Amino acid sequence: MYVVQSYAAAVALCVVTMLCWGSWANTQKLAGARWRFELFYWDYVLGVLLAAVLFAFTLGSSGAAGRGFLADLRQAAPESLGWAFFGGVVFNAANLLLVAAIAIAGMSVAFPVGIGLALVLGVLWNYLGDPSGNSLLLSAGVALVTAAIVLAAVAYRKLPRHTTGGGAKGLILSVVSGVLMSLFYLLVQCSLAKVSTPGGLLDVTAANLARGSLEAGKLTAFTAIVIFSLGILASNFAFNTILMLKPFQGPPVPVSDYFRGTAGDHLWGVIGGAIWAVGMTLNVAASGVASPAVSYGLGQGATMVAAIWGVFIWREFRQAPPGTGKLLTLMFLGYLIGLSLIVWTKMT
Repeated sequence: MYVVQSYAAAVALCVVTMLCWGSWANTQKLAGARWRFELFYWDYVLGVLLAAVLFAFTLGSSGAAGRGFLADLRQAAPESLGWAFFGGVVFNAANLLLVAAIAIAGMSVAFPVGIGLALVLGVLWNYLGDPSGNSLLLSAGVALVTAAIVLAAVAYRKLPRHTTGGGAKGLILSVVSGVLMSLFYLLVQCSLAKVSTPGGLLDVTAANLARGSLEAGKLTAFTAIVIFSLGILASNFAFNTILMLKPFQGPPVPVSDYFRGTAGDHLWGVIGGAIWAVGMTLNVAASGVASPAVSYGLGQGATMVAAIWGVFIWREFRQAPPGTGKLLTLMFLGYLIGLSLIVWTKMT
């Protein structure tokens, strides 16, 4: 299997995660306004699973290091499979609730509450699980990224014709989504193997693998993501079906509408899911070297990438009033400095 061998490589993979997690939503825009998100999401989930399986049989099965995908799957303990599967269920619930919160309360409420809460709590949970690196720099980086998310929301509120609504329902959905989103990564981490050496359990790096062996019963990153994706798919039959029949906003979506979509409608969803899965797989593979807290924190910097798409490509702020540009500048500076501090937590 492919093994990350340096901190610089791990950071580079986390940057790819940022790009993927911040860009996949463009495929929903390209699918068109007539194709409801609930329909798009079925293909998105399929794309996540297909990409995970492709990684498992390529990077997860090549090379002499570690265990290949099928061998890893055969030796996996039920509890390890359960952690990864449950992580997929929790992620799916969080993702769908976040979309519902955006539809009800608007991005200016859902993002700072949902994503901001997920970022702060997620880094905290993962740091407690693996307390490596400079905690002061990590905290400062997370604080700046959270502030940048809030600035993005303030700028979004200045757009003409923008209104928020939904009251308590939108806020509650955002909070629940944020809490769940902060937990899924930790659940996947609970399934991952370390390296067993005479000195104890170490991170999965090439140097450590050369003098030890992978922890029995646990999963490699590539196997864990496949099981995680199966958790998303299985839970989607319950979560998304309910959402289609009783949506938080808008009329119900008949299941038969899915089969009326064009090849293009379905393809954009699959591509979107595959893009997200690329980011997740590389992020988890990097977490053995970068630490879960750093990997998760950098990955959630995807909000900055999404903002870049919105500002410079989709031109969402072209009608914004004077002064909005300063908020956006401060937002990008907050992201860049905050993410830099998160990277430096393992370099001091």
